Amino acid sequence: MSELPLRLQRLKDSLSELEIDAMLVTDEINVRYLSGFTGDSSSLVVAGIGTSILSDGRYTAQIAQQCTGIEVMIRTSSQLLPDLTKSALQDLGLKRVGIEADKLTLADYQFLSTTCGGIEFVSTTGVVEALRMIKDESEIAATRRAVEIAEQVFQEVCPSLTRQHTELAIAHDLEHRMRSLGAQGCSFPPIVAAGSGGALPHYHPQNVAIDDHKTLLIDWGAKYQGYASDLTRTLHRPGVSDAFKRAYEGVLEAQMAAIEMIRPGVLARDVDAAARQVLDRHGILDAFKHGLGHGTGLQIHESPRMSPISEEILDTGMIITVEPGVYYDGDFGIRLEDDILVTESGHEVLSSLPKGLDDCRLIL
Repeated sequence: MSELPLRLQRLKDSLSELEIDAMLVTDEINVRYLSGFTGDSSSLVVAGIGTSILSDGRYTAQIAQQCTGIEVMIRTSSQLLPDLTKSALQDLGLKRVGIEADKLTLADYQFLSTTCGGIEFVSTTGVVEALRMIKDESEIAATRRAVEIAEQVFQEVCPSLTRQHTELAIAHDLEHRMRSLGAQGCSFPPIVAAGSGGALPHYHPQNVAIDDHKTLLIDWGAKYQGYASDLTRTLHRPGVSDAFKRAYEGVLEAQMAAIEMIRPGVLARDVDAAARQVLDRHGILDAFKHGLGHGTGLQIHESPRMSPISEEILDTGMIITVEPGVYYDGDFGIRLEDDILVTESGHEVLSSLPKGLDDCRLIL
């Protein structure tokens, strides 16, 4: 990937600001982002003079295929990864090394700090994650395809549904179809919730048939080349209550108002506030029980986070979800979610499934 040297350079450029000589990257997702390596049990040492990947013999061939321009250090059968890390850091003559404090285990930190004489380990958090917020062209392309796969599968599954379909069967069908279209699988376990199950934001599908349930909430996404999509639609059958219809229109209006706010320079919490103002006007704000959205990428939940306490500012290249929802215990839940790319001139809605009340009828 031609973007990898640029990603490494962005991290190297931040070393002086952090007042460190190098960064020890131990989080596997961050290792993949910076090096292209898709294996595990490996780490990176990123210094101004170069980058080394530390791994073991199982991955020698894979690293040769996936990582270019990076020094490779393979531990022996008598070494553990912390032993190799110690040797690598000492051989480079480093004085101050940044660690991912929320990723490195306490045991590994204690080993390195007590055995690497002359090296000061500096606690950092979110350094690589901040770089990951801004997607490059390859990441945007992969996310687009992840969205396309998820949407195609949804459009295939919905017309095939019968009253006998269970939540679990629908979830399994979604995953099977996404894999058949080239996805690695689901970007997260799908949420398929009939009736009152939709009132639980992180509901787990059960062996429950659609049967006479009036609503069906489906939250799903595909993972393509490591990148996640995340979509939600709430379907309804004839005879759904007026309360559901009113709440649905409020959630839809809130989502549209929030999306219209998205552009570079806008505070993430202000986008969240735009949705809450609409929900409040409709008298359903008390039923909104989570933040408005989050970034997606190599992980389904990344920064930025859109909530009332978010301090992050939207910037070109971010991909975020907008997913207002309302939840009424024992009755129903409604959530609408789309994936949005922040562009130089504003935003682009990557997902295109219809979401009006009449568009989301469930015909069985």
